[in-house]
Amino acid sequence: MKEKTLSLTLGLSATALAAILVLPAIAQESLLPEGFGNPAEAPAPRPSPTPSATPTPTPAPANGTAPPPVAPTLGTTNVDAPADEGEDGEEGEEAQTGGLKYDLPPGARRLLTRIGPLTPETGGLAPDAFGVRGQYAAAIMRKTSGRLASRWGQILLRRALASAIDTPSTINGADLAAERASLLLRMGESITARRIVQSVDYDRASPRLVAAAQQVYLANADPAGMCPYVPAGLAHGDEQAWRLSAAICAGLSGEAGPAGWAVSRVRSSGRISNFDILLAERVLGATGAGRRSTTIEWDNIDRLTSWRFGMATATAVEVPEALRTSAPYYMKGWAVLAPMTDMADRIAAAPEAAARGVLSSEAYVSLLSAAASEEEPGEALAAQTDQLRGAFSLATGAERYAAMEQLWGAGGSAAQSYAAMVATARAAAALSPNTETGGDPWQLLGSMLAGGYDANALAWVPAVSVGSRAWGVLAVGSPRALSGMSADAVERFSDDDDSAGTLRSKFLLAGLAGLGRLDANDAASAARDLDVDLSRQTRWTRAIMAAAERREPGMVALLAAAGMQGEWSKVPPYHLYHIVRALREVGLPSEARMIAAEALVRV
Repeated sequence: MKEKTLSLTLGLSATALAAILVLPAIAQESLLPEGFGNPAEAPAPRPSPTPSATPTPTPAPANGTAPPPVAPTLGTTNVDAPADEGEDGEEGEEAQTGGLKYDLPPGARRLLTRIGPLTPETGGLAPDAFGVRGQYAAAIMRKTSGRLASRWGQILLRRALASAIDTPSTINGADLAAERASLLLRMGESITARRIVQSVDYDRASPRLVAAAQQVYLANADPAGMCPYVPAGLAHGDEQAWRLSAAICAGLSGEAGPAGWAVSRVRSSGRISNFDILLAERVLGATGAGRRSTTIEWDNIDRLTSWRFGMATATAVEVPEALRTSAPYYMKGWAVLAPMTDMADRIAAAPEAAARGVLSSEAYVSLLSAAASEEEPGEALAAQTDQLRGAFSLATGAERYAAMEQLWGAGGSAAQSYAAMVATARAAAALSPNTETGGDPWQLLGSMLAGGYDANALAWVPAVSVGSRAWGVLAVGSPRALSGMSADAVERFSDDDDSAGTLRSKFLLAGLAGLGRLDANDAASAARDLDVDLSRQTRWTRAIMAAAERREPGMVALLAAAGMQGEWSKVPPYHLYHIVRALREVGLPSEARMIAAEALVRV
């Protein structure tokens, strides 16, 4: 089973085309002022004030989730209508000058009853994959952090969220699209999030989707993409944030006067830091509607927000390494996917993105190759790509395997080590089972399965010893059950288990039981020996098994992700058991096997 990745081919709106013509320095990614753009926070977050301001504090989200926007509505928003008059009686005028006009022919308009770019024919799930409980699905999406333990869990969830799914009658389609896009942003999947937003006509966007769209286009460093949403944003969103967006859009349309007036009004309000305003002026300077010599100094800036990421990336402003290093995990995914991000910064963020599933094996190798082809690549990168080239092209299998081992052992962190396995997936799959590995080839098999090459891994069954780590990886990852599976075999595996609390053995048992590859008596015996309770019932276990009984693969994928948040060391074995079992029951056995095998490789 080849690794499933989403096609990231995107259409350009009229504003995006305008940006290409007027803004040659603008990339395809974006960010916001202090607090505007953290997708893990409120959908319409407040910008950071200047030191003299005294803003109203924003309540902290419970359990790391985002609270809903203020006064959400389920109806559509008429963005062609002027906004309510502001305190100076000029709000309506700004909405008109800040937003460009777009007309869609009737035949090109889309309904809210089915939203998403992927159909079953193009790799998506069935339209009814999430069932009929729309508000329930939206609530789970809001409560899912986006930082998943499993690479394959992320790949599956991305596929599910990007599918063309039917909108349940209990929720507005634009609101559900907003929750899907927001979760994708928290996963670091900025390009797929944009595809969801672009699946809804801008004049049918609800206030919740308008807020999400601003974040999405910032994450994609595409300020022009926000322009159709400016009137609705001024009417329903954060006024000062959308005033800055209106100024940028006025500049894109050649209206220098209104753009400068809007920026001056935001600056005089004192509600947004001057640094974030300067970033907006930098974009305006690129359009010819603002000061071309705006200098960006990062002194006293202690964190990278969405606005800062998007505006800096769009105008090729270098972000200090310290800020990029300390940036939220999802922002590193945005940076990797942003073509205008400095190549060195993309390479620095790439291992985590590959380990988490944002980058496929092919995409990761292509990125490394592109970086190595630049003039004077760094020594570390040159050495890495030389070893990677050797893993694919050295004369003998033993030499290629030795090159892979060097890559796997060179990682400074667990994410980097697993990213190396992702990079060598195709090279590992091409290696003959007769190759001398000199020991337990569990990393080789883990590398194959990181890319979904399960048929190639199966050929190695005769070369592994029962009870070895490689045997355990194959026991759950192979496309067919291995012979001789029993409680004794699991016990032999656990005898050599050096993981904390024998977690690896517990994951093996959970995977085998979930896949139905261990009969009930053997499973119960092994569970007693390992002191693990796979039958434990919680609200989450009941929810995922109920979704499996209803045959809702999308909901199962979502609940599986909710049960794998954080790191593998924090995932209870009974969670893995229910995830694997539920995925198998809804017709996703390949994904179930890959997740189970990944667990054994990464703990």
